[in-house]
Amino acid sequence: MNTELIAQLTTAGAPLAVTRAGRVTGPDATDHAAAFERDPADYALLALLPGVTEAQRARMLMQLLGPSRVGWPETTRRTVDRVVRLLVLGLPAPVVGTVLLALRHRRANHKHVTRAALRLLFEHAEAAGFVGTHRRVAVSIVEHALGKATARGVARALRTADPSIVDARRALLRFLADEGAASDRLLALYARPASALIPAADAAARLDLDLDGGRPAVVTATNRGDLAATLVHRLPGGASPDLDAAQRRYLAAAVAAVPRYPGRLALVVDRSASMRGYGEREWAVRSQAAALELVLGERCAEMSTVDTPGAGTDLAGGVIAALNDRPDLVAVLTDGYENACEGDLARVVATLPRLGIDVPVVVCVATFGHSDDLALRRPAPAVPQRAFWHEADLGPLVLWLLLNTRAAAAGAWLRAGLTERLALVEGGR
Repeated sequence: MNTELIAQLTTAGAPLAVTRAGRVTGPDATDHAAAFERDPADYALLALLPGVTEAQRARMLMQLLGPSRVGWPETTRRTVDRVVRLLVLGLPAPVVGTVLLALRHRRANHKHVTRAALRLLFEHAEAAGFVGTHRRVAVSIVEHALGKATARGVARALRTADPSIVDARRALLRFLADEGAASDRLLALYARPASALIPAADAAARLDLDLDGGRPAVVTATNRGDLAATLVHRLPGGASPDLDAAQRRYLAAAVAAVPRYPGRLALVVDRSASMRGYGEREWAVRSQAAALELVLGERCAEMSTVDTPGAGTDLAGGVIAALNDRPDLVAVLTDGYENACEGDLARVVATLPRLGIDVPVVVCVATFGHSDDLALRRPAPAVPQRAFWHEADLGPLVLWLLLNTRAAAAGAWLRAGLTERLALVEGGR
């Protein structure tokens, strides 16, 4: 996997736009084109990485739709088709419309472009509103997809109920699940005045590409995922048959949403008193860390756990002990406070390459909620660090672990993880 492109995908930049003259502006296409040429399927799967920006996903959609697919293996074609479908249904309708408008200017007349256009106009959750507010763009898109004469002929045939003009079902409706809604939307598109037949805005939500919907606005110790909520009750010593059964059930559900880590992972776990917390946050951070530990235990091919030695938070000592197992990656699980031998973790990690040790080290910081201040919770500023607070963060966190693994097979592991993620996103529709 291209690490430079991955870094670029998660960096905010200018949105994709098309000028009246057809010039496309937005994220640079050079790295996108090179990655696509190397392996279209691998490139497509990168769009499902959590944190990829909307503008970059739009650029990826344009790259995936623009070229011909002649000569592609069936497995590659199938993977790209699946990702394209999710991007068309998951990005905002105006963004997808901009991509399709750019492809029209570039005269990309492929069947997969036609399918994407019809999916936007007739299946997207925001399609009705898009037709109402971006009518000229929508007309341009449908006429590029079907051909101007065919699209206008279908509209006349539907309006006059005269099948002799064009066989509307053969030309358009056979591609769509809801023929009635598709007929209404096409009539709305060509209505005069334009507002006469435009239906009300759709109530359905867009496809959740990052699987991060449903998070609470007000965070408590027990609304950060079912598994962590169960552990909040168990960690103080509240074991019971009911809690045991609940933990098994919620662990199975959490594991199903997390990709597999096929390598050897060493997990250094902070067991210090600060992990417990206090007040309304008591046991919250510790429970989320314990949830991650349990899930990784189920999803890692090999995992060794090292508790931080001593009474304080000696993260550096834990890393040194973890390296004895020759792991592919060392992940430090902590709340971010190194209250024993402060600065040792940074010094130890910086020294490892000089000793010929090339095992990467990362820091996973368990937090109470999305607004925690982490300014003083970076024990090693030069070390990759990722925070998590909700059960929905666990899947992206494991993908991030795969991204930071430098084993020979790490690229294949990440590809497998993203393929699992693809199926999960598809199941969210």
